[in-house]
Amino acid sequence: MKAKELITELLTQAGISLNGKRPWDIQIHDDRLYQRLLSDTDLGLGESYMDGWWDCEALDEFINKMLRARLHKELLGNWKTTLYVLKTKLFNRQKKSRAPQVAKKHYDIGNDLYKAMLDIRLNYTCAYWKNAQNLDEAQEDKLDMVCKKINLKQGMTVLELGCGWGSFAKYAAEKYGAHVVGINISREQIQLGRELCRGLPVELRLQDYREVDGKYDAVISIGIFEHLGYKNYRTYMEVVNRCLKDDGIAFIHTIGTNTSKTYTNRWTDKYIFPNGMLPSIAQIAHAMEGLFVMEDWHNFGPDYDKTLMAWYQNFNNAWPKFKSTFGGRFYRMWRFYLLGSAGTYRSRTNQLWQIVITKEGSEHPNCRMS
Repeated sequence: MKAKELITELLTQAGISLNGKRPWDIQIHDDRLYQRLLSDTDLGLGESYMDGWWDCEALDEFINKMLRARLHKELLGNWKTTLYVLKTKLFNRQKKSRAPQVAKKHYDIGNDLYKAMLDIRLNYTCAYWKNAQNLDEAQEDKLDMVCKKINLKQGMTVLELGCGWGSFAKYAAEKYGAHVVGINISREQIQLGRELCRGLPVELRLQDYREVDGKYDAVISIGIFEHLGYKNYRTYMEVVNRCLKDDGIAFIHTIGTNTSKTYTNRWTDKYIFPNGMLPSIAQIAHAMEGLFVMEDWHNFGPDYDKTLMAWYQNFNNAWPKFKSTFGGRFYRMWRFYLLGSAGTYRSRTNQLWQIVITKEGSEHPNCRMS
């Protein structure tokens, strides 16, 4: 079967037409696309969009329909993907010397872009929309939910692994009177975060999570677990166990996936989050075994769909002032990233988990609540 015929047949299974009139139908500008999709699969899909070979009005819904039809399963198996997966199994792609790569590639590209795209507090993780009317409210509700889940009180000490621009640290210090130490490998984020948290009991350090020590009432992470790599999950849990007081509470906010893997898709690895990967329930549970008791596991993945669509709207509205700096290819890359990611949550391929854990042998945390 010719490449065009095969791709047409697969997309038809997902309810997607070539050059159709519905928002999720794709418009073909270069017929080389079909063979590129067969030879480069996930990487070819994203790169061909960046190159302008095809367009789609509702890119988020296009990805949703593809994933619901499990088309990504149909296109797996070429030698390039096999070699990539093999490398993730043989090597620790997230070792300490490689960890800064994601900061340089993604987080350090410019604080002004993130200020335009995110909420007022600069949260770059999923918001909580249950009672919120807009992105600012949804992100503040998320931060407050985190504080409540760790039973945060005046004067408590918190270690935050992967602190971003200090959004949680600032909130916890301002609203709850907590003392927060945040660590991060992004120089741009740490620099701005220190400015935003000036005058508060907050210390933000440029440091790898594997290097931290001390004892804290709570140890949390909001969005670092996706960068750890499966070979380092146990190391992360050992760090948390080492730094958490015996009666403390630990908390993990992470994107998750339904099946255990050792890799992310090649396009995301190359252009957005180098060396990243999403954990499964089984991988997280295995990493904490013998160290922690799982107290609560909360999934609100659909909220990330809404969060990403809000980020895209902000990014798209602000694009005219960034166009000359970043250029059209970056715009298409970022559009594919944000809208494509929204589709992964809409399809229920990706989840968003908040996990509360305590040390083995400690009291149930509800017994300590006042």
